[in-house]
Amino acid sequence: MWTEQDNQLTRSFTFRNFKEAFAFMTEVAIVAEEMNHHPWWSNVYNKVEIRLTTHDAGNTVTEKDHVLAQRISVLAERYGV
Repeated sequence: MWTEQDNQLTRSFTFRNFKEAFAFMTEVAIVAEEMNHHPWWSNVYNKVEIRLTTHDAGNTVTEKDHVLAQRISVLAERYGV
């Protein structure tokens, strides 16, 4: 589940392996570029951490973040995450 803390939506994802984690990140990148709303993220082996905030709204959580979070969640479900 997404957590809102410190003006960010955050969520961690754990995949079966690096290949799945990287494939997921690629899909997220396509959606983020389409929305022109890019996340902060970190990847180590099979773990991906994502943080969402809207910089041009003063680094606060906005509807853009919630929409992107929902789209990311749908992508993650494809991997059983």
